[in-house]
Amino acid sequence: MRSLGYVVHAFASAEEFLRSPGLDDTSCVITDVRMPTMSGLELQAHLLANGRRFPFIFVTAFSVESDRARALKAGATCFLIKPFDGEALITCLEAALARNGETLIK
Repeated sequence: MRSLGYVVHAFASAEEFLRSPGLDDTSCVITDVRMPTMSGLELQAHLLANGRRFPFIFVTAFSVESDRARALKAGATCFLIKPFDGEALITCLEAALARNGETLIK
């Protein structure tokens, strides 16, 4: 993502992201569905419940239809199943940013 000109911040957990001082500057969240303590789906629900609407891209190694349906119903842009190629992620990111009124600067 950095090689495409994006500013990327990585976090060890959903909780670390929620404590981040840059939370309000977030343009898109790319998260795994399954994470310790707070899942990606729980993170999405928490943010929505607190009035924060970011485009979400979910990635998972476990293709569970109920997870996919829940994520997309809550507004996720994409739900990618590992392994996926970089082009699929880029396509999802461009779609997410377009929904948010942003574009990639190349």
